[in-house]
Amino acid sequence: MLPRWSRAVTQLSRLGSQHNLNLKNEFYVISRQSYGRAAAAVAPDVEKQPVVNLDKLFWSKPCSLALAPDSPLRIEEPQYAGFKHAILRLMLFYSKQSTSIRGANVVYNRIISQVDKPAIYEVFNLEKTFKTTFSLLVLHMWLCLRRLKEDGKEGVEFGQYIYETYNHDVELRVSKAGVNLLLTKWMKDLEKIFYGNIVAYDAAVLPEARQDELQNVIWRNVFSDDGSSQPNGDASRAVRACSHP
Repeated sequence: MLPRWSRAVTQLSRLGSQHNLNLKNEFYVISRQSYGRAAAAVAPDVEKQPVVNLDKLFWSKPCSLALAPDSPLRIEEPQYAGFKHAILRLMLFYSKQSTSIRGANVVYNRIISQVDKPAIYEVFNLEKTFKTTFSLLVLHMWLCLRRLKEDGKEGVEFGQYIYETYNHDVELRVSKAGVNLLLTKWMKDLEKIFYGNIVAYDAAVLPEARQDELQNVIWRNVFSDDGSSQPNGDASRAVRACSHP
């Protein structure tokens, strides 16, 4: 995926020089820093941020991802009765499609609540650029869609609604990054990257895949900026923790 990102960064750089793009906040696209330099640049303030032991995180047992009863992310399906319920039923509010769309929005909000949190960048020493955010978004989408496939046809259909929500969100993110010209071309390029990453992740978890293949794929797609195919040094610990199931 790195050659495609290199071409994408070059194209956006040219657009920026021609149209004076103002890339704001977390969506800075132009980044030439290696992982090591980025890690040093975003090292957390030990007085303000808790220290995360990546080795302990790597060896920790999986925990439940169920939302707490008082979680602000918990969304309950609205329940209406009487006349209002009848009107909403006539308006297809309770149809399978409408219910799936609302559910897909809830699931996708869960995904971006993880991707957009500063904590994930601080813990894994990642610079928050458009590339990194998009790569993490694709990784979380893969985890979600792969799980839904286990539910058969209904899971795949529900995953399609989530993918459509994702596409709309990515278009807004690209536009917010300053790309208004050639937006369709950019979306097509990002779609190719999305499916390329999905295929690579799927192949990395096959029984015949090498033991460290998922770790290497995550390194190439999310962490690496210098073209290296395998992590080394301090980066190895971060990638290993990120790829731990």
